Amino acid sequence: MGEHRTDRLLRELVHDPYKSKRKLAEPSVCRDCGVVYLDGRWTSKPAPADAQETTCPACRRTQDQVPAGFLTLSGEFLAQHRDEITGLIHNIEARERAAHPLKRIMGLEEDDGKLVVTFTDPHLARTVGDAIGHAYGGEVDFDYQKDEYLLRVNWSR
Repeated sequence: MGEHRTDRLLRELVHDPYKSKRKLAEPSVCRDCGVVYLDGRWTSKPAPADAQETTCPACRRTQDQVPAGFLTLSGEFLAQHRDEITGLIHNIEARERAAHPLKRIMGLEEDDGKLVVTFTDPHLARTVGDAIGHAYGGEVDFDYQKDEYLLRVNWSR
């Protein structure tokens, strides 16, 4: 029997407080970024003329400055390959956002030799952390915040 790995799973015990508790009117369009709520999901399709305006969960998180994921990168390797690593981060975000328009980078900040990336979705933080670990090696740690819809990822090399 295989070992049960709970560190690889994002436990959905806590509901994302930025997801609407009620069904949105369809079609709806985010007044800030233009994503469209249609057929029960957010898409990048063009907004129909009769779409009602709203604010999508990703824009609300960004406005409130409440990330769902943090990725902290550190080490000498980061200093030497910063542009390459940030390029990878942006490429992954673009790929994920094409399929899931609420998965976004909220910000990238330098802090005492570390790069801190914030995300609107914990799964995106996980995907980026895994990709950086796979591409560049180093140590990757995942810290799921119990009772919160939040993931902290730390990578160093």
